Amino acid sequence: MAVNSPLPVASELKPVNGIDIGFAEAGIKKPNRKDVLLMTLAEGATVAGVFTKNRFCAAPVQVSKANLAAVSNGGKPIRALVVNTGNANAATGEQGLQSARTTCEEVARLLGIDAQQVLPFSTGVILEQLPVQKIVAALPAAVSNLKQDNWFNAAEAVMTTDTQPKAASLTATIGSHTVTMTGISKGAGMIKPNMATMLGYLAFDAKVAQPVMDELVRYAADRSFNCITIDGDTSTNDSFILVATGAGSLVIDSVDSPDYIALRDAVTGISTHLAQQIIRDGEGATKFITISVEQGRDMEECRKIAYSIAHSPLVKTAFFASDPNLGRILAAIGYAGVDDLDTSKLDLYLDDVLVAKAGGRNPDYKEEDGQRVMKKAEILVRVELGRGDANSTVWTCDLSHDYVSINADYRS
Repeated sequence: MAVNSPLPVASELKPVNGIDIGFAEAGIKKPNRKDVLLMTLAEGATVAGVFTKNRFCAAPVQVSKANLAAVSNGGKPIRALVVNTGNANAATGEQGLQSARTTCEEVARLLGIDAQQVLPFSTGVILEQLPVQKIVAALPAAVSNLKQDNWFNAAEAVMTTDTQPKAASLTATIGSHTVTMTGISKGAGMIKPNMATMLGYLAFDAKVAQPVMDELVRYAADRSFNCITIDGDTSTNDSFILVATGAGSLVIDSVDSPDYIALRDAVTGISTHLAQQIIRDGEGATKFITISVEQGRDMEECRKIAYSIAHSPLVKTAFFASDPNLGRILAAIGYAGVDDLDTSKLDLYLDDVLVAKAGGRNPDYKEEDGQRVMKKAEILVRVELGRGDANSTVWTCDLSHDYVSINADYRS
């Protein structure tokens, strides 16, 4: 059960002009479940993406990166995205690459476009060959039910160990223009995106130049999907894709445009919401934890400390048990790799409770106050370093018995 994250309401997910969505049941891993997703884009759409930095990046990641690069080198624009669940097509060698290309070729044949205009994505079990013929057989069904208001079905079609679909919509007024944004994400385990088994897709109906999109996707990812962690494992398949369909009245041709900042902030806001839904639905999660590191010299050291806390199994199990064994947090700060950190200037808060002051236990701290906070479903850990003006925030969850069980049984 996701932590304080209600199920998206299908009727509240807004269609985005310029993108149609279809889905199918291919039986890739389990029967009678949506496991193939197709998105088709209007002419004039621009697409940008960021991908995993895992050196074992999956075959579809390699093909998607190549096809996006072809657009930048004068190739035809991207017109379709295709996603399968149940199989990651990662660590599958040349055969895996050919399977990803075959999927693109079949989508292209059905839509009357070029294979280079298709971006493929996969998520699921690593080190198993993609059952590409099942996907090919299912694609006509996905084409047949293409429509604008299939976002809820899209969110369901990309799930693996997720307990619920993840989706969000936003209508923003930017200048004199109304912009509609809708996105989906998936992920529940193997989550510590480093992009730039997490997937995110966000579409909006503005017309945005390609260089602006390339900047926008990096900015939004770095402040949303790159700020979440469940278990510290970076997947082979992480991908975050932005689509500007060009079907609305807003036009952004430069980052110097007077409307760019407003668009950037709206995209980052909805991306953050989609990223946080992943943490709230983390495998076995019972608590949603915000870790804010403040007063650092630069964002890099703040994020380094935040992730050190967020990745510690000892910290995460203490949160699961509601045990205010908060020296574990101080230990994680100390081994984060900030070699010149002066711990005598450091303060540690748990929500509004000052736990450690000037690097030691706050004389006024009472353990019952710490336990009161630890029992909450949502908790803020705030660290003040006392060495500058930089800050960074990371979102994570606790580590429960169910996380072990889910991952022990993942392939069964």
